[in-house]
Amino acid sequence: MDFSLCRGTAEPGADLLPVDLARTRRFLCPVRPSAITRIGTPVDVLQFLFCGFKILQCAVFLAWCFAYGNGSLWPPSSDPLSLTLGAALLIGGQILNISVFYRLGKIGVFYGNKFGYPTRWVRKFPFSCLRHPQYVGALLSIWGFFLVMRFPQEDWYILPALETLYYVLGAYWEQ
Repeated sequence: MDFSLCRGTAEPGADLLPVDLARTRRFLCPVRPSAITRIGTPVDVLQFLFCGFKILQCAVFLAWCFAYGNGSLWPPSSDPLSLTLGAALLIGGQILNISVFYRLGKIGVFYGNKFGYPTRWVRKFPFSCLRHPQYVGALLSIWGFFLVMRFPQEDWYILPALETLYYVLGAYWEQ
């Protein structure tokens, strides 16, 4: 069976036929592309999901800080040590994350090798120092954020500890 109508690649001049092509496509191709396949390649879909989950993660962090910060997003402490250490962790974590994206590129970061794309094994920084630099970078950023935003409150370590568990399990299952 010719599926060129399904793909919209009918022969030149086919649009001159006295046939309702939209109706014909629906009849011949009852399965429509899903919303996920409209995003693009599997790597594009994973990138889209990654961005959505990061937005959700940031929203949860900000909501936590707002709810437990008495309606304020201003850091509760002006202690220079906690602010400096938190900022250093945030910056260090982001350097690791940016380095991973720089070294692997979009296809490497979003598991292109699992989708059949050729990827190369990278041994340069940050992979020369850490086995999972993106996870470590994310965790450093999370701990730094909560050190700045919630320390010395009693709850400052709860979400970072939970996130650490998630990332450790993710690194383990990624093997």
